[in-house]
Amino acid sequence: MTSRQPHAQPAAARPVLILGSGHIGQAIALLLSDAGGYSVQVADRNLPTLQRVQALTGVATVHVPDAAALEAAIAGRYAVLNALPFHQAVAVATQCARLGVHYFDLTEDVASTQAIRRLADGARSVLMPQCGLAPGFIAIVGHHLAGSLDSAQALHLRVGALPRFPQGALRYSLTWSTEGLINEYCNPCEAIIDGRLTQVPALEGLETLLIDGVEYEAFHTSGGLGTLPHTWQGRITQLEYKTIRYPGHRAAMHLLLHELGLRERRALLRELLEGAVAATRQDVIVILASASGLRDGRLVQESYSARILGRQLRGQWLSAIEHTTAASICTALDLVTGGRLPQAGFVQQESIALADFLANRFGRVYDVGSGLG
Repeated sequence: MTSRQPHAQPAAARPVLILGSGHIGQAIALLLSDAGGYSVQVADRNLPTLQRVQALTGVATVHVPDAAALEAAIAGRYAVLNALPFHQAVAVATQCARLGVHYFDLTEDVASTQAIRRLADGARSVLMPQCGLAPGFIAIVGHHLAGSLDSAQALHLRVGALPRFPQGALRYSLTWSTEGLINEYCNPCEAIIDGRLTQVPALEGLETLLIDGVEYEAFHTSGGLGTLPHTWQGRITQLEYKTIRYPGHRAAMHLLLHELGLRERRALLRELLEGAVAATRQDVIVILASASGLRDGRLVQESYSARILGRQLRGQWLSAIEHTTAASICTALDLVTGGRLPQAGFVQQESIALADFLANRFGRVYDVGSGLG
């Protein structure tokens, strides 16, 4: 990879509110407070987790037990970074749009993103959902790869957040939100097949992958593409996203979701998973993106691959999924602050130039991929 110099960062400290005091919210707080340029505060209704975040990071916190307290915390902020569960995204974005505060989130939920897009009509501030890894960075790199061709034909995007030491029949450990995981495994998945924008069932499209000598499987899951299918509709023949897992995981989840009927009993499924599947912060992010098409009349392929581990920051361990997710949303914030993105309205991930993302002080965690000059 070629070395890149980060863009200059803003000198004035902008007041930023992080919603959610879980592991991702804590990771965002650590990155922003360590890098400088922002006055950071973390808000949540859960007082014990807020106290934990303050003790671990030293970042200021605010308790928001109800909607009125939340509105008061948002008012006057430069930006809100929402790390709450996906079903709270629209309500928070609505408040930010009304108050003229920039809004960023990590949702993988397609319906929430569509609702936020509708909110953006006439908005005075940026509304930018899906700022994580997938959706998020994977759309940025995919858009870049397909756009580097004279005529793109196919774009295949694969991402996995995996335990480094898998155990049990699922060969999986909980590395992030169980609610989000279930949402991805149960909801329909957008794709472009034979040039048509369509939906395919989650868990279908099973394939075997061999990446750096390690065997994986991959299958369709919901939300990973973000707005990319709509951006490339009519311009590409094949566009799809699949989640990477260790072999055997999909069969076990199919048993739970379909044969045992837990797809329709998501609360019970969450209880079972959280009670039986251990959480881990010893994880690895695996990314494989490839685009094929014509350049100068020849059929060529462009690819990006990465394997990313966790890291220590200010004495705290950030897992791979925490670091990459937090880095993505912090990069989006930086690029808006630095004037590299629109300053109002709905902003989709593929609006970000890959070079800008990888040059950013937060985004450079991804600057390890092959196939990019």
